[in-house]
Amino acid sequence: MPHSEARLMRAWFFALRASLAAVLVLVAAGCAQMVPQTLALRSGWPAGVPQSIQLEDVPFFPQNEYQCGPAALATVLAHTGVPITPEPLVSQVYVPARRGSLQLEMLAAARRNGRISYVLAPRYSDLLREVAAGNPVLVLQDIGALSQQWHYAVVNGFDYPSGTVYLRSGTTARLEMPFTAFERTWMKSGYWAMVVTPPDRIPVTATEDAWTNAVLALARVADPERVALAFATALRRWPDNLAAAVGLANQLHARGALAQATEVLREARRRHPASAIVANNLAQVLSDQGQQREALALIEQAASDPRNPFASEIRSTRETIVERMRQAGTATR
Repeated sequence: MPHSEARLMRAWFFALRASLAAVLVLVAAGCAQMVPQTLALRSGWPAGVPQSIQLEDVPFFPQNEYQCGPAALATVLAHTGVPITPEPLVSQVYVPARRGSLQLEMLAAARRNGRISYVLAPRYSDLLREVAAGNPVLVLQDIGALSQQWHYAVVNGFDYPSGTVYLRSGTTARLEMPFTAFERTWMKSGYWAMVVTPPDRIPVTATEDAWTNAVLALARVADPERVALAFATALRRWPDNLAAAVGLANQLHARGALAQATEVLREARRRHPASAIVANNLAQVLSDQGQQREALALIEQAASDPRNPFASEIRSTRETIVERMRQAGTATR
């Protein structure tokens, strides 16, 4: 081969090798974009989480056609002790026109069954933390091969050494999916996932604000005893949480536990001395117990700020206290 041709071949070979290297880099970058959270786990496995776990006691309910929502929700509810099957949940979550269930219905149905529904942050690590803590995670996936097909399933385990996620899914009690394949189906829902817990149990990944909002949502539909327990549990975790303190005191007041409500509100006032709503509610509870002078002093202190957003409530409470004092023949000064 002439020297000129040899040089040309060597140049072509080096150019081809460079092109192949570039292609491999692009492929690797593409893979990273396809499953970014799976790849991030290689260097950032969540601290304290074992690399292998299966929650064998999670029940399994095979789904009927299009009714993966009721089946998945029954799975996580039953795991928390609710005696339920998918059938009574169909009317609560299944939307015939959509041949499926919407996330809002799934969240609301859990609350109607006395459990707190909590949406996880869209992170693989949070899902793993919850499963490791004993909380099966209900996830929304797109499992369609050629077209969109939404599907609810429950993650009840994983084995990182083999790269496997375990699910209760459809008609399969133990579906195994690779970490990568699972992420591809899960990411299409924006990594949507939820857990349900009894009122006295807070998910390990819960944040203060998000959990408080979840309890407030429960308060709209659940019985007062469960709601009070949920607020008390939140207050034990976050003693400075004003919404939990006010919510707990309201529940106690509603069922006539005035001394307990007073205790909760006094502690809340100690932690939040500038809170007008705490001052108002404490004055109301004190007045209900006949402690009118202390109640009046407290409400007048709260009423001294004309910019208070609760001015009308405070004015109404003061009028009630003054009227009670008038009827009792007690001077207001």
